[in-house]
Amino acid sequence: MAHFKKKQAGTKQEIPTSAMPDVVFMLLFFFMVTTVLREVTLKVKLDLTKASNIEKIEEKRLVSYLYIGPERLPGNQLGEDKVQIDDAIVDDIGAIRNLMYDKLLDQPKLIVSLRVDKNSEFGLLTDVQKELQQAGTFRINYSTKRED
Repeated sequence: MAHFKKKQAGTKQEIPTSAMPDVVFMLLFFFMVTTVLREVTLKVKLDLTKASNIEKIEEKRLVSYLYIGPERLPGNQLGEDKVQIDDAIVDDIGAIRNLMYDKLLDQPKLIVSLRVDKNSEFGLLTDVQKELQQAGTFRINYSTKRED
């Protein structure tokens, strides 16, 4: 009876890793380009009005959003109408002038986009508009929802 001996292959079974850094950097670059970061945590309730003739702003980096609506309170309660810039509620309406003026100095082509709840007080909106005018931010946009 003959004994058969299995031959061992002389090559190693390793996975080539020379292209691994290239693949990692391509994936990293892809996710950096395609990821959209959350802009703002809303502290006010917004239910925008509807409009039929609207235009989309192409250069989002030039836009600073200003939110006006009832403040969200704990327990799904709503408070008085408040103004929110970035992630902060602005308690003093007069502070809007300084905040927006500083933003205008950083970005001279700044567009202020007002996102106003449809049930908000018109007097508060008028006060905010006056402060924006005093700050020199004359490029103002009013955000709405598209009418069906």
